[in-house]
Amino acid sequence: MFLAKKLISALLLPPLAPLLLVLAGLLLVRSRPRLGRALAFAGLVVLWLLATPWFAKALLRTLEVYPPVVPETMADAQAIVVLGGGNIPGSPEYGGDTIGPASLVRVRYAAHLHRRTGRPILVTGGAPFGGRPEGDTMAEALTQEFGVPVRWRETASRDTAENASLSTPILKDAGIRRIALVSHAWHLPRAVPLFEREGFEVVPAPTAFTALPESALLGLVPSAGGLEASYWACHEWLGRLARRLYP
Repeated sequence: MFLAKKLISALLLPPLAPLLLVLAGLLLVRSRPRLGRALAFAGLVVLWLLATPWFAKALLRTLEVYPPVVPETMADAQAIVVLGGGNIPGSPEYGGDTIGPASLVRVRYAAHLHRRTGRPILVTGGAPFGGRPEGDTMAEALTQEFGVPVRWRETASRDTAENASLSTPILKDAGIRRIALVSHAWHLPRAVPLFEREGFEVVPAPTAFTALPESALLGLVPSAGGLEASYWACHEWLGRLARRLYP
């Protein structure tokens, strides 16, 4: 089921979705020239637009609904929960799997919050495709690189929904009911309801807010970074739609 979900999402997300539109148009050019050309052109336009940093980052910012956390909202949080964002597999300079860029951004902010509040930390993330669990690499970075202790780690989850469900018994056994949830600002609108559904009071603690390109000209030039931003924006909107259709 997990792999099927990943395959379906890949078909619906950039860059594959617009490329499939182009392919469908090319296949129809001989039998239905107008429709074929229209589909191919539409696929190219969509791909171009999604790769444009201005459009892509503006799309991400539609998801950033939670403001930065402030001391007053953190006061009642009993624990800090950090969601995994992926590993770098087989990193030669570290001698194996290590923490990925997205996870590193999140644990850095969790370390910052821990130093301000003293709240204990739970890291959550498994190894969906094998290797070291994200929870282990995140805990390693926090303890060895940031000098911050990790109270709990959850290492079996494969996605955000499982982050919530598998972290629940760990936290509730420790008497935790109110958590500060750390993730990218664009990820929290989907993550927060999943933890609330498990019975937690959630203080959203967003990090890595999206900044629009400083140069208007460069912001209109397609780039790999723009396409990546569009991928994550579409991924989150698709995930939110799926949750509404299949709660």
